[in-house]
Parts: sequence; C-alpha cells; structure tokens
Amino acid sequence: MPAQINTDQLKKAEVSATLAKTLITQAIEQSAANPQLAEQALKQASEEITQAQTMVSQVQSTVQSQSQQPEKAK
Repeated sequence: MPAQINTDQLKKAEVSATLAKTLITQAIEQSAANPQLAEQALKQASEEITQAQTMVSQVQSTVQSQSQQPEKAK
C-alpha cells in the first residue's frame, strides 16, 4: 500500500509559501520608500517560510515512516 500524503497540510504549506512570496515582493517594492515596512514584510515572510518548511517536513516524515513499515499480511 503506498504511503498516504496529507494533502491538507501540503495545501497549507502552499498557502504559506504563496504568502511569503507576496511579502517578499512587497518588501522589494517598499525597500526604497519605507525600509521599516520592508523589514517587517521580510520578517513575516521568513516566518511563513519556516511554517511551510515545517509542514512539508512533517508530511515527508510521515510518508517515509509509512513506506518503511512492512505491509500487513492479508
């Protein structure tokens, strides 16, 4: 039986990554006009990236542990 992937968690990771991209774009746009806002956006983007990485790692760990378990006898 193939390992089951938690698609909900991966979708949440995707949302975090998309939000991080938006925040980075905002930081680039604000960098000259308002460095403080740019710094804030980068900090928040970093937090989103960390959250996305954590979710992806959790799914990956689950998949790896499931694939290492011997199949149950039928």
